[in-house]
Amino acid sequence: MKLDVNALGTFYQMAQEGAGLAAGRLTRLTGVDTRVGVTKLNFMRGSDIRAELADDVQKVGVRVQLSGGLDGHAVIVFDRASAVHLVETLQPTIDDQPALPEGPDEPFDEMNKSAITEVGQIMNSGFIDGWADVLSTAIDVATPEFVEGDTAEPFLADIDTTPGADDLALLFQSQIEAIDTEIQFRYYLFPEHEAMADVLERQGADGDAGIEYDKLAGFDRLAQRGADEVANNVTMLTGIDTSVEIRRLNFVPLEAMPEEIDDESLVGVAFEFDGTPSGYLLFLFDEASAREIVRAMVPNEPDDEFGEMGQSAIKELGNIMASGFLDGWANVLDTTIDHSPPEYIRDMGAAVIDPVVIQLGENQEFAFVFDTVVQAAEREFDCNIYAIPDESDLERAINDLPMDRIEKAPTKAAIDEIETDP
Repeated sequence: MKLDVNALGTFYQMAQEGAGLAAGRLTRLTGVDTRVGVTKLNFMRGSDIRAELADDVQKVGVRVQLSGGLDGHAVIVFDRASAVHLVETLQPTIDDQPALPEGPDEPFDEMNKSAITEVGQIMNSGFIDGWADVLSTAIDVATPEFVEGDTAEPFLADIDTTPGADDLALLFQSQIEAIDTEIQFRYYLFPEHEAMADVLERQGADGDAGIEYDKLAGFDRLAQRGADEVANNVTMLTGIDTSVEIRRLNFVPLEAMPEEIDDESLVGVAFEFDGTPSGYLLFLFDEASAREIVRAMVPNEPDDEFGEMGQSAIKELGNIMASGFLDGWANVLDTTIDHSPPEYIRDMGAAVIDPVVIQLGENQEFAFVFDTVVQAAEREFDCNIYAIPDESDLERAINDLPMDRIEKAPTKAAIDEIETDP
């Protein structure tokens, strides 16, 4: 199965159209003005999906089985607070209405479950009708099922299309924002493999263009190894014990990329890399994390951590992290990937990525973004990694990827050979 960018663009359009219809129907049902917040199209491994659902936080959801134009399952998952808010909006607690659960361990009664199921089904129908409109087909929906729990099992049980631990699944993530509150939910689509292949084939361009789906999973694994190497380098150079905590492979329109960046003051380094593939690589820290780095690498640095010495330390670490991330790609692909000297950046939110969007936007509309968060267990430390390859180069690199070399090729950067700016 091949992933044509045009076809994936159709899937993103499906996500947007479905989320818009779901928000509109929720507004009509509850009387609360809503709008679509962030919409994402992710590829996630089965193991990561299960880990995301097994977070010991009580959740409720509604599952439906799909058939017709798109076979598979769809699951909408609300955090418990959002579910309570929805029920509260639909059926206020008065004498002839059931009381809402007061504590996190108190179960929903049957009437509350019915209300959540009704909302979930209306939102499900919005998503699915949006998909059907984009695909110009009919999608049948089975009777909705209410599920709840703090592990993955209740939400994924008996779904034959749930991906294996190392298999990629297509995941829609949407957030619907209401006045004075947020209704937080995640939306999972688990299409049958053959059904998804058929949709991609119908929506894709003619010819053999496209990315091999199985090799995309291999490249995602390669990116994970690079992220692990970054975490190791941070630990070695700063003494801050870090690990890779969150990992996503996003497919987004370039114009939506700024929405991925937290709206806060960020410090980091940016690189342009050239070879097979080429593209851009950013390491971004919130200011507190950047200060931790400077203090660890330059203990005698004055109070202005972002002065000349502090900037030099962050650039030095960025240089080593970039090599750790990209060397594995080059080793597996048996090619050379050069990266530019580190460019120090300190700016607010989306401004840090606007130059990348402008550069890539000259030749492409969408981008695959390898989005990773490195965190420290016992310290206030976060590092967001954004690897954004050029679309055509990435397609060529993935399709040429020798799958048997992914786990064998070294990824460790030759730190003693890396030169940094004075």
